[in-house]
Amino acid sequence: MPELGDLLTGMVDWGRLRIIVDVADVLVVAYLFYRLTLLVKGTRAMQMAIGLGLVFLVYHLARRLGLVTLYTILDALLTYIVLLIVVIFQNDIRRVLARVGQRPWFRGARNVREVQAIEEVVKAAVHMGQRHIGAIIVFERDAALDEFVEHGTPIDSGVTKEVLYSLFVPHADNPLHDGAVIIREGRIWQAGGHLPLSSSAKLDRSLGTRHRAAIGISEETDAVVVVVSEERGSISLCFNGNMARGLDAGSLRQALLGLFSTPVRKKTRTDATASTRRASPSQSERPSLAPPSVPTATARKEESAP
Repeated sequence: MPELGDLLTGMVDWGRLRIIVDVADVLVVAYLFYRLTLLVKGTRAMQMAIGLGLVFLVYHLARRLGLVTLYTILDALLTYIVLLIVVIFQNDIRRVLARVGQRPWFRGARNVREVQAIEEVVKAAVHMGQRHIGAIIVFERDAALDEFVEHGTPIDSGVTKEVLYSLFVPHADNPLHDGAVIIREGRIWQAGGHLPLSSSAKLDRSLGTRHRAAIGISEETDAVVVVVSEERGSISLCFNGNMARGLDAGSLRQALLGLFSTPVRKKTRTDATASTRRASPSQSERPSLAPPSVPTATARKEESAP
């Protein structure tokens, strides 16, 4: 038996095995950190986390530079940092832990259902635009919308043109038509939800509550929002605080597929207009896009009801 143990020891290169284990350890930690960043990306929690990171940086600089007063204050503050994080991020921590088991860690697992949902939303938006039925449809992405949607009614339904149309038909017996429909993981999660309005002073004054709500939720999170104007019947797309207006079926479909297949980066209004035009399938189908801060000559007062 001692000879067998010596033989096995000689066959295994423990140095290389240790290197492989260390590399795997680093890769696992890096991937977990990446997924955690995606879960809080685009939320207030991410902004507060950046602020806490800056506090840690100042703390270490104060210690190295000998700034005794500043170091003492920050040292006393960071003593209770764990309790502070739990209190500040209690909702986000609960949301992250819940979503770890709910959402697939590999985005490709959702592609088929997302594409089907996009196609049905495009059909519904065009159908409602032709009939001047106002609508606001929100696609939830990596940032959860639980803390931003108020007074929504849980639906848990598949995304179809018929269901979306029925939710937005204006009627006294349909209390959900004034709110937003939230799509989560390719299914309708809530309907009749109220969204935060954008407070930006640069928005076009012709934009009503529905469009301001769409821009507002896209400013707070990484959500993508399709808006149908009740007055003009036009279709708009909001993402990252930008708005592309006057889309047709082809350009809306291509823009949604592009946004869900690639990460969204912060764009200027000029970039948003150019990218949406490039998404158009042909020269004749290019929509006329107007950034939110530039009033158009034909713009009229948007509806006051969301």
